[in-house]
Amino acid sequence: MKTTVLRIFVSVCLALVAVRSAVAEVTADAKPNIVMILVDDLGYGDLSYMGAKDLKSPHVDRLASMGVRFTEFYANCPVCSPTRAALLTGRYQDLVGVPGVIRTHPENNWGHLTEDAVLIPKVLKPAGYHTAIVGKWHLGLEAPNRPNDRGFDHFHGWLGDMMDDYFKHRRHGINYMRLQAEEIDPPGHATDLFTKWAIDYIKGRSAKQPYFLYLAYNAPHTPIQPPAEWVEKVKAREPGISDKRAKLVALIEHMDDGIGQVLKTIEGEIEHGGRSTLVLFSSDNGGQLDVGASNGPLRDGKQSVYEGGLKVPACVAWLGSDRIRADSVSHFQAMSMDLFPTICDFAGAKIPHEIDGKSIRPLLLGYKQEELRKLMFFSRREGGNRYQGKTIEAVRRDQWKLLQNSPFEPLELYNLAEDPLEENDLSKKNQKMFNELSVALRKQLQRYGAVPWQKPN
Repeated sequence: MKTTVLRIFVSVCLALVAVRSAVAEVTADAKPNIVMILVDDLGYGDLSYMGAKDLKSPHVDRLASMGVRFTEFYANCPVCSPTRAALLTGRYQDLVGVPGVIRTHPENNWGHLTEDAVLIPKVLKPAGYHTAIVGKWHLGLEAPNRPNDRGFDHFHGWLGDMMDDYFKHRRHGINYMRLQAEEIDPPGHATDLFTKWAIDYIKGRSAKQPYFLYLAYNAPHTPIQPPAEWVEKVKAREPGISDKRAKLVALIEHMDDGIGQVLKTIEGEIEHGGRSTLVLFSSDNGGQLDVGASNGPLRDGKQSVYEGGLKVPACVAWLGSDRIRADSVSHFQAMSMDLFPTICDFAGAKIPHEIDGKSIRPLLLGYKQEELRKLMFFSRREGGNRYQGKTIEAVRRDQWKLLQNSPFEPLELYNLAEDPLEENDLSKKNQKMFNELSVALRKQLQRYGAVPWQKPN
């Protein structure tokens, strides 16, 4: 009798422990830490898991193997600021005032983040998250458009666009490196600094509060300036590689090593009782061809609304959880702005205002995912003699894509299912599709026209 009672008591205790463990796991999964890694100008073909033969990216490859990697993920824009605006607001970039690149000099500036734009920290903080950005901001150089002004609790990084030197950290002779609002001037390669600062942030957070870290590397944006030892390593391994390509490969591999250090830190925190961590990875646009980038089989690259400027590597993994199936490949179409609602969905954060992005959480968890939109729009406003302050744009519906890659050239129509390299312009042969998509594109441009994109005088 006593033995039976004891067995029942032990069974009940074990059941309670199991329930508590399950509740703890659900709670951790309900509020995971979230790390969004955005890299700068990484081409569709410039990771080894994406087909690069002369490049080794073991750490991003491993991240991709731990979750879902996408083959049809699109940046909102083929250049920096607009994609970042879309990612952080969940909106088409023109609707938050950033159709082009934000720069130091007003005559060369083509965007101004609107006052009413709601960035992701404003949505995550009511859900209990501490929010941080480490690395490149590129959405405003002064108040009220700096990271802390727009809701981030912590900022350690670079306010501006490109750096003129990865070691000196200046743009037009101006130091845009900041810790919160304070100007700082640390020694070292920018990639190493951002890696260290991200690790410092992760290690400094308490497990009691979930965090959102937006880690935005400058690499592999120009100037192509990797540490010398990384170039030597690539040249020793890849006989016959050109100097130009070797430098870019070295810059990417150096960045990959930094990402590996960050992932190792996250996994170490989890092993010591920290929260599970959702990690998302992508690039802000395609690779820059004239510095040796590869966009795989795609046409053109950065600055262009052909596929090579827009289609980018992307993957999502949930470290410390088995909710996202490892080694999954998805051909589902999504865009940068869809990461905003996806992150909020995993964080349990409510979005009380209108956005254009749609969550892909169901897909990531293995459930049925409805098509996000019938039409995908891409646009960019730019200056110089090549653009004269005008726009280039594209719209995609199913396999059909209408684009204007120069404001001074005609619209072009492609069937991507039959012509993925965008070589056979059908604008004169399929007038019905051309007209349908051109009407849709004009309506979207009219929608954008309601939002100012220059700083008020």
